[in-house]
Amino acid sequence: MDGFDSVVQLLDSTGSPVIDSHYSSALDNSSLLALYRDMVLVRKLDEQATALQRQGELGLWAPLIGQEAAQIGSGRALAQRDYAFATYREHGVAWCRGIDPVDMLRFWRGTMHQAWDANLHRLYGYQVIIGAHALHATGYAMGAYLSGRSGTGNSETDQAVVAYFGDGAMSEGDVNESFVFAATYQAPIVFFCQNNQWAISEPTKRQSRIPLVQRAEGFGLRGIRVDGNDVIACHAVTAEALDRARSGGGPTLIEAVTYRMGAHTTSDDPTKYRDGSDDELWRSRDPIDRLRIYLRANEVLNDTFQSDLDAEATSLAERMRIGCRELPDPDPLSMFENVYCAPDARLDEQRSELKSILAKMGD
Repeated sequence: MDGFDSVVQLLDSTGSPVIDSHYSSALDNSSLLALYRDMVLVRKLDEQATALQRQGELGLWAPLIGQEAAQIGSGRALAQRDYAFATYREHGVAWCRGIDPVDMLRFWRGTMHQAWDANLHRLYGYQVIIGAHALHATGYAMGAYLSGRSGTGNSETDQAVVAYFGDGAMSEGDVNESFVFAATYQAPIVFFCQNNQWAISEPTKRQSRIPLVQRAEGFGLRGIRVDGNDVIACHAVTAEALDRARSGGGPTLIEAVTYRMGAHTTSDDPTKYRDGSDDELWRSRDPIDRLRIYLRANEVLNDTFQSDLDAEATSLAERMRIGCRELPDPDPLSMFENVYCAPDARLDEQRSELKSILAKMGD
């Protein structure tokens, strides 16, 4: 289940290039450095957010450590016009879509449910209900096709959708229903499953007797399995699947084989259900280390760049600490915002009632 046979890989765990019969990297050295920078900064973002939760500044946090390549590789493959639907762990995708890290913290601090403009960034907010957003993503993709925003043959305007979820969501009805609709309507969507081996405390091998990607065939989807710790391969596979979706080629299921190096969330203790025997193996497959080795070996990454990047990461962490603590408390009346797309009399009545109660209570 965690082997790398029949898995697309362009950079192995030692940082050595791999020749694939179908996929190759179209990224130049500056693009590879940019991916490396993204992964380093996103890991620092993740570490700082975890620390803030431990200090009582956040109610919860879902660490992404170990999954940087899957998120950054696929996230940077998205065109600006594409839409992405994420779970609660896609901080790397949010980074790629231009979300300020302090804004990411708003949700976890409880100051704002939707912490950014989804239409501006073309990324919907964190979804905590496992697999629910797969239906939303599929519906949006169907709408894009039916309204002529995809499959027209115009490579400059056609758009596609990516739905992110984990291996646990593959056992949810919403995800499987999404597969049915996406295949039936040939929706321009890429289902990106990050198989991090654990659905909280349930290992993937208990959920499926076969690699998850093999389920694609039964639904009529195209399926691809990729090394989720190889940022170059993740970028190549996702870019190709998105091009196919935009041009009317239909949906694809990508299984990115990776590993959740940390806890499910900061309320979880993974030592209660896993013995750590796999941790060393997956540490040797660290996505940042392998790209660093490659870039160093090819004299693309030098000490000056690394030093500047380390300083940038330190500055990012400090800005997050300050920004988090300065986040204002939410206006109680804001709970009535963004409930419906049009005004609703009953909602207005409830808002007025609460406003009156608050006025009587005073400060």
